Amino acid sequence: MIKFRLAHLSIAMAALGFVAATPVIGLSSAVAAEALRAEIGKPLQQAQAQMKQGKHKEALATLRGLDKVGNKTANESYTIERVRAAAASSAGDYDTAAKSFEALLNSGKLNANERSQFSEGLVGIYMRAGDLNKANSTIQTLLKQNNDPKLRAYLLQNYYKQGNTAALEQELRTIEKTGRLSEDQLGMLANIQLKKNDTAGYVRTIEKLAASYPKAQYWTDLLNRVQRQPGYSQRLNIDVYRLKLANNLLKKPSEFMEMAQLVLQAKAPAEALKIIDRGYKAGALGTGTDAARHQRLKELAEKNLAEQNKNFAALEAEYTAAKDADQMVGLGYALVQAGQADKGLKMMEAAIKAGGLRNAEEAKLRLGEAYAVAGKKQQAIAAFKTVGGKDGTAELARYWILAVNHPLS
Repeated sequence: MIKFRLAHLSIAMAALGFVAATPVIGLSSAVAAEALRAEIGKPLQQAQAQMKQGKHKEALATLRGLDKVGNKTANESYTIERVRAAAASSAGDYDTAAKSFEALLNSGKLNANERSQFSEGLVGIYMRAGDLNKANSTIQTLLKQNNDPKLRAYLLQNYYKQGNTAALEQELRTIEKTGRLSEDQLGMLANIQLKKNDTAGYVRTIEKLAASYPKAQYWTDLLNRVQRQPGYSQRLNIDVYRLKLANNLLKKPSEFMEMAQLVLQAKAPAEALKIIDRGYKAGALGTGTDAARHQRLKELAEKNLAEQNKNFAALEAEYTAAKDADQMVGLGYALVQAGQADKGLKMMEAAIKAGGLRNAEEAKLRLGEAYAVAGKKQQAIAAFKTVGGKDGTAELARYWILAVNHPLS
């Protein structure tokens, strides 16, 4: 009898497209220590020596001779298949390797960690051979036994490669029912929706990406789409810019300049100064051939703020007498930006409650923005949830909630 040990054999998983050099062939001490008959052990030792010399096909031929040996014990059959799996994988004989892997998985001798590794290996064999249908079938069978996230990821990858969007979407929906989709999975779903021209579904998926995996690319996509949607009101450009600023998406000098000018037109000079200062700190303003123009805009904002502070009481009286709720909302917002949050928020709330607004949904959107500026997160979210409209206000309010809950770092 021969005490047969396999100390260093391993499948080159890198060749199968998986993690390099995962040790799945070395036997556990309990199994390796079991005695093998000489007619089994000696050919196995010969096969092992052939493999060390890189003679994998010769090793397979040696192992095929063992198929004629009768009355093999479960341990002997298991050991043979373990060696054959390594030899066949290295030789590129994927059919033989697959049969050996299946035999090992059905042997009952693999521990949980080995089962996971061999399962990946079997799938990898099929994928390496380009037989994605068999790979998928194997994955589906294995998933019924154990919901292995790695195997499920391979299934998604294969469906994607095959262009099987129906199966891919169904699988993604199944995963979504039990938990949150990963960033890659949401990206797959977004691509499917684009191919199907499912714009609404695509936007919902990008919103999920912005919420769970906040990145500039997702926010830029969302805000660009708002501005391109039918019925979008150009009056909301200032609110789009505010979201961009909140998410650090402003990069170009022209963006800082245009936003500051829009804010000045909206009579919020304190906010304009904040924008300009951000531009200077970012190095976007105060340099280049337009540096003088940047400085003039800053001086204009400072002048407008001084005039607003000086004339505030008169403006409030004028708007109150005229019952101009829209102007009162704007004035209240300007106060919040100027550091008088409590007074400004009360003014905005009172104007909205009084009614008679030309653009009620915009006013509620601006109230939410004011709460956000004041650092009152819950009140901001509550205000945004009341915003409706079909001109982009509802979408921007929803995105403000995303920005408040999941800020882009």
